[in-house]
Amino acid sequence: MGRVEGKVAVITGGASGLGLASARRLAQEGATVVLADINEEQGRAAAAEIVGARFERLDVTVEAQWAALLDRVIAEHGKLDVLLNSAGVVKLASIEDTTEDIWRLVNSVGTDGTFYGCKHALRVMKAAGSGSIINMCSTASIQGGPQIFAYAASKSAIRGMTKSIAVLSAQEGYGVRCNSVHPGNMDTPMLRGVQAIVRANDPELAQGMDKIWVGQPEDVANTVLFLASDESRAINGAALVVDNTTTITEGVVPLH
Repeated sequence: MGRVEGKVAVITGGASGLGLASARRLAQEGATVVLADINEEQGRAAAAEIVGARFERLDVTVEAQWAALLDRVIAEHGKLDVLLNSAGVVKLASIEDTTEDIWRLVNSVGTDGTFYGCKHALRVMKAAGSGSIINMCSTASIQGGPQIFAYAASKSAIRGMTKSIAVLSAQEGYGVRCNSVHPGNMDTPMLRGVQAIVRANDPELAQGMDKIWVGQPEDVANTVLFLASDESRAINGAALVVDNTTTITEGVVPLH
């Protein structure tokens, strides 16, 4: 207990999935957590179950809402120690089937939302001379994701964004760390939604999918906790992969 005692954390996409798992883990270790999500009903219910957490409605695609939220956090708590950018959406489509609407939706939430979050977190964190920005990426930014083209592009942009922020902070002496986390398949509502679409449209592919290793949200949450804590004070600009060798294995990692 107490690995992030006294720290103040904002987590986007906090109403479900990896964001929610991370919120629970940080709160367990002593952080004050602000769950930010566009899903107000689900977000408030989630925050109500976590000691030391509260909910804030946030549309991550609107920069003004980001600025206002982080200013409120500073006004209320006097600091922001951790930002986890976990909001994201995925749509199944290759480049050939990706419409302008799909592209703009996926990138407005993932790419733009992370950009705005990083920009304003850096603004308030550098004033304090410390902070940890954690960007939820994906193994889709490391290996090809032909049927999640827009999502893979967005996560790749976030990976580059992360490294650029880390180098800037180190060169300018801001004291802010920025790292990315790259989960493989995790048992989340997002993955289950993708699996449901595959099962409905390609039963043969779905059969093989059921034999592939899938991790738990807590596996990612523990990585987020490490990056949020002072234990990782020398880690800046890293891309931490949480995938049980998926990105370095020929073929697939089987379910055991």
